[in-house]
Amino acid sequence: MLDRIAGLAPFTRRLLAASAVAAVAAVALPPVTAEAQQALRFAHVYESGEAYHRAALWAAEELAARTDGRYTMEVFPASTLGSETEINQGLTLGTVDIIYTGTLFAGRSFEPMTIASAPYMFRDVDHWLTYSESDLWEEMKEGYENATGHHVSAILYYGERHVTSKQPINTPEDMAGLKIRVPDAPLYVMFPRAVGANPTPIAFAEVYLALQQGTVDAQENPLPTIYAKKFHEPNPVINLTGHITESLITIVGGNLWNQLSDEDKAIFEEVFQEAAIRSNEEIFAEEARLVTGFEDEGATVNHVDRSLFKAVVDPHLTGDDVPWTQEQFDRLQALN
Repeated sequence: MLDRIAGLAPFTRRLLAASAVAAVAAVALPPVTAEAQQALRFAHVYESGEAYHRAALWAAEELAARTDGRYTMEVFPASTLGSETEINQGLTLGTVDIIYTGTLFAGRSFEPMTIASAPYMFRDVDHWLTYSESDLWEEMKEGYENATGHHVSAILYYGERHVTSKQPINTPEDMAGLKIRVPDAPLYVMFPRAVGANPTPIAFAEVYLALQQGTVDAQENPLPTIYAKKFHEPNPVINLTGHITESLITIVGGNLWNQLSDEDKAIFEEVFQEAAIRSNEEIFAEEARLVTGFEDEGATVNHVDRSLFKAVVDPHLTGDDVPWTQEQFDRLQALN
């Protein structure tokens, strides 16, 4: 895990270099006319104690400073402005200006983008990092933007998703018939169905109560999210399945993006990409800490043989039933 943190260094340098180039380009542009202050709304479904939220708060301060107060931004966490489906819709309706969302939710508008959230699609986090800087990812962004008119400013590391339950899960057979909560996006059901579980979509804000009341037996999320939402209280066994290496993306609604000057577009890009770096570094460190830290909370961390689960899932990753092409799959797998 420490190797992963160290592996962020070149990624960080490249993003900062890209931001610096954008900043120079912005300075070279003609000055824009002064605008009245505009208050923006940034919505997401994660808790205020999570790294993504802290990064968004930092971005709000930086946007105000770098635009001389022409743009301010209030951040609304924890589904305050709606579920993940609703805030995605809000970009088009104009009820929100900027969101964090998973690629599976954004992928409803451009389905090939969902390849990044398929189970066992990535070998490890280094593979994900390479994808996040690849031409393939740039093509996915462009496809989404052409389909929606919204702008993808940054990709963030959300974490490896693991299954929490009341009893240890060591093999795919242990999940047979298990009623497991998944997010309300189609591809999230691929892993549970492949192992014989019963996937049950439930809104993020309702998961703890569903676990507590026995509406579902299990759920799956990255370690920092499990900790922040206290899912380990009703589900004290954390099974390190690592079945999805998940991303978040920062999306600026087209209504806002299209009104920005070129100078302000460059500033927004810089700020949100730098915020992604800050969040990524926190999440990697938090994942490393929580592998043992959950034991202090009275939970059990169960190390599983992931190859057993991957072998069951692999046949489902290609063919006519997936929304990406064989060529896109091969290109992703060939990334080093």
